[in-house]
Amino acid sequence: MDIAVTGLGLVTPGGIGVGPSWAAVCDGRPAAALDPLLTDNPVRISCRVPGFDPERLLSARRAHRLDRFVQFALVAAHEAVADAGLDPQTWDGARVGVVLGCADGGPGTVEEQHHVLREQGADRVSPLLLPMQLPNMLAGQTAIEFGATGPNLVVATACASGATAIGTARDLLALGRCDIVLAGGSEAMVTPLVMAGFAQMGALSKRHDDPASASRPFDADRDGFVAGEGAGILVMERVADARARGAHVHGRIIGYGATADAHHMTSPHPDGAGIEAAVRAALADAGADPDDVQHVNAHGTSTPLNDLAEARMIGRTLRGDPLVTSTKGVTGHLLGAAGAVEAAFTVLSVEHELVPPTANLVMPDSRIDIKLAQTATYMPIDLALSNSLGFGGQNTALAIAPA
Repeated sequence: MDIAVTGLGLVTPGGIGVGPSWAAVCDGRPAAALDPLLTDNPVRISCRVPGFDPERLLSARRAHRLDRFVQFALVAAHEAVADAGLDPQTWDGARVGVVLGCADGGPGTVEEQHHVLREQGADRVSPLLLPMQLPNMLAGQTAIEFGATGPNLVVATACASGATAIGTARDLLALGRCDIVLAGGSEAMVTPLVMAGFAQMGALSKRHDDPASASRPFDADRDGFVAGEGAGILVMERVADARARGAHVHGRIIGYGATADAHHMTSPHPDGAGIEAAVRAALADAGADPDDVQHVNAHGTSTPLNDLAEARMIGRTLRGDPLVTSTKGVTGHLLGAAGAVEAAFTVLSVEHELVPPTANLVMPDSRIDIKLAQTATYMPIDLALSNSLGFGGQNTALAIAPA
């Protein structure tokens, strides 16, 4: 069943809101910079959301009771619901679901309260520690905010989480479990402890002399990803319902595939076998052929292993020579939110017939034989894919078509 995307909300390193975020990726403006909160870390580069003031965007009391990953989600969700032209005061909350993805929950709150435990003792730890940091509170707090009393889920498939949430929401709508779903992902993992862990794995770019160019997907000189933060929320409805109420439809989710590599805890399958299977499943679900794909928003992390495996998969599987981009050159890697934000960008590409450039792609890896977008390119797009991969070998592909 085709599912309509009637609302979009974004909080990304490109800006707060769909407009600033979309403009940043279309202009190819990298957000990576030296992070003052990571001064003592071996890698000090990140992609932060600029000017995020939760007290202004939410209420002061509300903001202080929420971890940053939930704050991002609520701000993005308010934009998405307004964009969809829906009023939570009048909808049937029992028919509204929430399916969101994140990889970690609230590590910032955990690190802060662990410091309190060590320095001041157990009786000084906040009673809000668990309600703030538990991953399920992402969907729970969103339900509270909007009076959504239908299915309420948080999915965790590492860096594929946001895309998996969208696919799961599509299934719920197709099964008639609800009529509206707020779907997507949110993440705020750019903390000293988490970033130290990524650095010790050798996963992060160390381009401290030129941080803006550190995230460079598919480039021959790439040396790792840049971690980012943010959220992407989509309002999803059955196409017939959306049209019946006269809603603007940005695009349609017409296919979903999810697989596991069963290969390695962190490295993708070297041949991209798992993501290929997910892509083929999404296309079969959409009733489409691999030759039909005209655009791919790739996972494209800027790591040596991911980019090569994914590019080889695209080259052998999608024989129609689609135009490929990775918006992580601008936003960095938003981890559990990446798949949701990139699905939103793919919907916007289809709607506006515009493929954003792959920022910082100066010299494509000579081992990669796919058509890469190095400049913003206008073109009609009848079928696009958004690919997401995660630690543990989890893969998700979404097939997206125009309204």
